[in-house]
Parts: sequence; structure tokens; C-alpha cells
Amino acid sequence: MIHTPRNPLVTVDVIIEIDERIVLIRRRNPPPGWALPGGFVDYGEAIETAATREAQEETGLRVELCEQFHTYSHPDRDPRHHTVTTVFIARAMGTPQGADDALEAALFSRHLLPAPLAFDHGRIIDDYFRYRDGEPLRAIFKPDLSVFFS
Repeated sequence: MIHTPRNPLVTVDVIIEIDERIVLIRRRNPPPGWALPGGFVDYGEAIETAATREAQEETGLRVELCEQFHTYSHPDRDPRHHTVTTVFIARAMGTPQGADDALEAALFSRHLLPAPLAFDHGRIIDDYFRYRDGEPLRAIFKPDLSVFFS
């Protein structure tokens, strides 16, 4: 019997900052809801290139990547299949316009987020605002080491 490996799919998501707000897109395809701009990394493509490409395709904005924020990999973060996403924080200027996989794109403040949020993007956005409030990354993403000591 031949074993065919199953590997997670690699994706990127981008938290685009414009003034004090972030850009979210309303998804055209299932699962429904609002999400960070992002998508699949193409074969032969660097994740940074994928992040800027996906952001522009879905929002019409040319973004400047500022930093790599975190990688999220929980197997059930995407109901369609196991994905691993690297999230970037970026800046842009202008008005987002939904295109490609996005029905619409809009700016949202921390306290006026739309619902529902797709995937695990509610958690990602919450982690981002905790980070922006000054909480250290090591506190936000403290690893669960109990699996090594149980």
C-alpha cells in the first residue's frame, strides 16, 4: 500500500492598517462572513509576495508589509481543510474596493467589527489589538508546554 502524505495548505492573511482602522473583506465564496484579506500561497511564491498580491487582488490597495505578526496553524481554523496561515501587518493609503474573492471591502474600527467573522479571524484580530495595546507577543502567544510534561 502506497502512503500519500497529506500536508496542510499554506496561506497568508494581511491586517491592513489605514489610520486607526483595519480593512476587512466580505467573502464571495464559502465559508461566508467577513475576513482579513488573504489567500493561498502559489507554488514557487514567497509568502511576502503572496500577502501583497492577495491584499491588492481583494482590496485594490497597494500595501507595504510592516511586520510578520504570527503563524496560526490549528487544524480546525478553516472548515474546508487544514491550513497554516502567516499573518502580516501592513499599511496602505486609499479606499478599499472589494474585488476577486471579495464582494466588498471596508474599513472597521476595533469596537465596530462586522459579524460574522470567518475562520479564526476573530481571534487573530483580537490578538492584533492586544499587541497594538502593548501586550508582549510572548504573553499573547504563550505556548502550551503541558503536552511535553503530561
